[in-house]
Amino acid sequence: MKPKSFASTLLPLLAAAIFCGCRTVPVSTRSDFSRFFGLENFSKFTHTQNETGETILLSPKIQSNIPWNELIVSWNAEAAPGTFLKIEATAVLPDHETKFYTLGIWSQDNQIFPRTSVRGQKDIDGTVDTDTLTLNQFARAAQLRVTLGGTNGAQPALKFLGLSFSNTKITAAARSPNRAAWGKIIATPEHSQHGYPNEKGWCSPTSLSMVLSRWAEILHRPEMNLSVPEVAAKVYDDSFAGTGNWPFNTAFAGSFSGMRSYVTRFDDISEVEDWIAVGIPVVLSARWDWLSPGRPPDFDGHLIVCIGFTENGDVVINDPATRLDKGESVRHIYKRADVIHSWTKSRNAVYLVYPAGEKIPANRYGHW
Repeated sequence: MKPKSFASTLLPLLAAAIFCGCRTVPVSTRSDFSRFFGLENFSKFTHTQNETGETILLSPKIQSNIPWNELIVSWNAEAAPGTFLKIEATAVLPDHETKFYTLGIWSQDNQIFPRTSVRGQKDIDGTVDTDTLTLNQFARAAQLRVTLGGTNGAQPALKFLGLSFSNTKITAAARSPNRAAWGKIIATPEHSQHGYPNEKGWCSPTSLSMVLSRWAEILHRPEMNLSVPEVAAKVYDDSFAGTGNWPFNTAFAGSFSGMRSYVTRFDDISEVEDWIAVGIPVVLSARWDWLSPGRPPDFDGHLIVCIGFTENGDVVINDPATRLDKGESVRHIYKRADVIHSWTKSRNAVYLVYPAGEKIPANRYGHW
């Protein structure tokens, strides 16, 4: 968990894709609530070096194609010990550009270069809430600056950048269910966040450990079959002494060779069904107490793994907040309406984790 306070036309769309090297969605489908752009080609970025030899990548202006007031940036990089990257973003407002806000300083080892979000960035234009840039007015574009550095000239290899733009002033659209996922359950290892002496809100690394363990089994990649404490150590954020920084979790999963991992926001649970239908579990950020009415109030966020749906469309969840010592099962069935309600806590945020060459669902609304 983490401290988080939860807030179009063909030509522009194609222009953004061509100019920025973005993967994007056909214009016939749209979502005014959120839009995602994934970048794998950085040839359009300017490349410079600073006085200490670090590489600075500056993106072109990235058009969002929706008015947005929240931005979450994800990244995947192969990063040897002793290397780091820093992610910064500026928003293009109607009359000026904001300063560059720091959205994360990330490394694999967390010793030479501590992995941290940055506090105290609030100004007249907006603020950074752990990993989310929140603006006080709407923007139509953003620009990223990525710093790659390390000891003895070593630097990480950037593989992917993902930008999830959101308009938090409107409600995400309800979509028709994808009943192809009803009655389907994806076999996924079951882990609990409890039972470890240093455990403190480890729902996110526990959820991540479950999906990584599943891919480890399928791909015969034992290096990804990690214990919960091992994953927690790799996603720890020094700034708030916690493990719930969303992009830090997906960055770790995406640091493995051949893996893709990022944070995005969906319109509706039907999009989760799209992923279940093709056999890929989805990590959801949701409120624990709202998942099952009658639980004591818990205002923090919580991460869970959707592994399928029942025959009538209720949601099958691997829930890290499970007391194995009390005989509880990690696998739960939660009412569909309760999951939808609980998920609104994060404005429908998810982690998507899968091999880069895996067949994924049709991108109907521009969310991956």
